[in-house]
This record gives sequence, structure tokens and C-alpha cells, in this order.
Amino acid sequence: MRRLIVGFLVPLLFVSTPRTQQVTVNQTPIKKTSWASGQEMYLEYCAVCHGKNGNGDGPAAPALKVPPADLTTLAKRNGGKFPYDDFDAVVRFGEPNAAHGSKDMPVWGPLFWSLPGHSDAMIQQRISNLADYVAKLQAK
Repeated sequence: MRRLIVGFLVPLLFVSTPRTQQVTVNQTPIKKTSWASGQEMYLEYCAVCHGKNGNGDGPAAPALKVPPADLTTLAKRNGGKFPYDDFDAVVRFGEPNAAHGSKDMPVWGPLFWSLPGHSDAMIQQRISNLADYVAKLQAK
């Protein structure tokens, strides 16, 4: 009788055990935007996670392990001054503290480099214009 119960329960455990879902990430080439428009770049590259207004509430935010930063508070969290150098470093090289969370945010420096007509000056101008736009989103 004991063998009959074990013979029935063990296969049942394997059938009823939930399986880990596999997440598929589709990689697509970066869409070219105007290097001169910080707003256009923000809406194309950043808003999906950080939200249209920078509050961290974009449509992809719920799917991320670590919620996207509220970009409207960057200046407030940095003594009232927008942290241009930190913003540049994170966009260009990625989040330095990835060990404390997820590395969900793309590193845009290499992605900008992949665009046709790239140059160091063009990439710097893109990031600068993007930073200027995010600086305008700061909460008063």
C-alpha cells in the first residue's frame, strides 16, 4: 500500500510543481532620432520606463525588478542642482551600483555609437541635449 501511495504522489508532485517562466527579450536596433532634440530622444528611449513626465511610471516599469528612477527629483536629491556629470555617466556607461539591483537600464553610450554618422562629439551632444531636457522636467 505504501508503494502504491508513493508511486502515485511522486509523479503528481512533478505535474503540479509550477515551472519558472522563461522571459524572452527581443533585441532590436536602436531607432534613430534627432541628436538635436532632447525631448525626441527622451520620448523614444527613456519614457517607456521613466514615463512621459519622468516620474518613473512608464508602461514597462511594472515589468522591471527595480522600479525606474523618478527623474523629476534628480536636482532635489543633489542639493537643488541638476547632476549633469552623474547623468552623463549613467547614460554613457550604466548605473554604477548595479550590484544592488537590476541592470535593466540600457547603457546608451554604445547604442548611440551604433547609429549611422556617429562620432564622439555627436554622442556627447546627444547626451547633453537629453540631459538638458531631463533638467527641464525637474519638480519645482
